[in-house]
Amino acid sequence: MFKDIIVGVTPTGIDACAVKAAVEFAVKFESKLYLTHVAGMEQGWGSIEHLAPSGETEQLGDKIREMYDEYLKELPSAQIVVVPGIPHNELLRLARAKNSDLIVMGPHTKEYEEKRAKMWGMAGSTLERVSQRARCPVMIVHKEISCREPLFSNIVVATDFSDQAECAVSYGGQMARQYKANLVVMHVAEPGGPGRSECTARLEDAYGKRLDGIADCAFRAEMGEPAMEILRTARQGDADLLIMAHHSKERDPEKAFLGSTVTQVALNAPCPTMSVNRHFDLRCGLMYDQTGQVVEAEALA
Repeated sequence: MFKDIIVGVTPTGIDACAVKAAVEFAVKFESKLYLTHVAGMEQGWGSIEHLAPSGETEQLGDKIREMYDEYLKELPSAQIVVVPGIPHNELLRLARAKNSDLIVMGPHTKEYEEKRAKMWGMAGSTLERVSQRARCPVMIVHKEISCREPLFSNIVVATDFSDQAECAVSYGGQMARQYKANLVVMHVAEPGGPGRSECTARLEDAYGKRLDGIADCAFRAEMGEPAMEILRTARQGDADLLIMAHHSKERDPEKAFLGSTVTQVALNAPCPTMSVNRHFDLRCGLMYDQTGQVVEAEALA
């Protein structure tokens, strides 16, 4: 399923869980893996152009390989990529160049453990910008996971009925078919709006046909604050994958970052969170049939 995987790393070790997960995925799917660090911001803008000539990028690469050597023993072909520049720009540039079908990221901040709540609203963070603009799914891993068989058994997809969420639901259906997993498609309604029964009926009407054939598929509507309800559903259902659409109705980038439900969920979820956005539209029309073969979504309706 994943043939070219990029995992964003720093020399601090804070991304160890993300690296471990990415390596296990790469081994399982015989994927090409690129451990990618974007250097230069710590030294200041003026020195970025001097990093490569000075040999510092090579030194950082050696440090990263040494730091994650325990995991990379399983995948000696993994490449360490160290480039100078702006982190989200370079990660996205490499993902396009490699036609990556998965980006794996950790919390990407040294202060994560102590200041997790503040990190939710870190305007302009690498995590936010990559999730918003990537052309492939972005998996956010903040705690250690184990790669098991099947890889995913219980998948939760959160939708707000937006165009972006259409793709998230389709991708969730694809994953559920591939792994014969249980699938829960949920929506969190605002208090004072449509009730649970009405929202559940809307979920079934909007997504029922395209998810037909999935052995265990349920539709669930909740009321309240989206991030809290999504996290509660994931914990109650023992989810091992959360899928959400990353978008914002805010035009102000600062407010968009501060209001990101995806980030709030991803950094507190009991399992990896996979984010898809409006740029990911090339593959979301594809789904797997019951034999595991890719077919057009319309053929399943």
